[in-house]
Amino acid sequence: MQSTTPSSQSVTLNNGLQMPLLGFGVWSSPPGQETQDAVLNALDTGYRHIDTAEVYENEQDVGSALQKWAQKSGDSDIFVTTKLTPEAKGHADTLEAFDRSLDKLQRDVIDLYLMHWPSPGSRKENWLAIEDLYASGRCRAIGVSNFTVRHLEELQGYARVTPAVNQVEYNVYLYQKELRDYCTSKGIQLTAYSPLARMQVSEEDRVLEIAKKYGKSKAQVCIRWILQQGIPTFPKSVRLARIQENFNVFDFELDREDMAALSSLNRDYRCNPDWNPENVS
Repeated sequence: MQSTTPSSQSVTLNNGLQMPLLGFGVWSSPPGQETQDAVLNALDTGYRHIDTAEVYENEQDVGSALQKWAQKSGDSDIFVTTKLTPEAKGHADTLEAFDRSLDKLQRDVIDLYLMHWPSPGSRKENWLAIEDLYASGRCRAIGVSNFTVRHLEELQGYARVTPAVNQVEYNVYLYQKELRDYCTSKGIQLTAYSPLARMQVSEEDRVLEIAKKYGKSKAQVCIRWILQQGIPTFPKSVRLARIQENFNVFDFELDREDMAALSSLNRDYRCNPDWNPENVS
């Protein structure tokens, strides 16, 4: 069993809630035993934050794994993030979707509930419904995902609650500094998915050079680059060795030169849909 994440390795959201800096993602993990085993292995390794979503179709398996873990360890204090399906269209749909997630995850409260996409036509109604869920105490923090600066500025026009989080694709190939700085200025915590650009960074010579310097893997270096910016991230894998490798990033620190070198690798390259304001109404 790996050592747990140091208690200091967390971020404080704008409502005072503590969120672990390193989480475990289950995007594309297939429904069934494979996802349950991956989550249990992650928890055994030391992860204390699981990131899922209704559209991943594995919330049920995450919930089952959390129950098994609680029975095994006596520890039910795991930070859970899930997300509103983009198919939700308005207040009623949002509340129904939340209830489905709560039931599948077998939780009384969701730690962090995000609007998964800036869906055209229903963003306002969906967000106001999420605010109502927060006001009821059924989720401890709320936020958005895949929002650009333009979407966040629009949200300010009707939001009663500032999003605690904006989860976006962020890695050395997609260094979204402008968005990061904007979120920081508004008290919104940026969080990062696809921290390894779906392993495409493994082909990068400069990453390999830096990894050799620290005696670490290329994946560990790329994850560390994100964490040192104070940005939580959620690497995913169903392989135990990789789950453990991705967690072991708290025993070294990249120097300023190497942080800058990794930042310079930006290509504005996306593995996922581009929610540029020019492409989304």
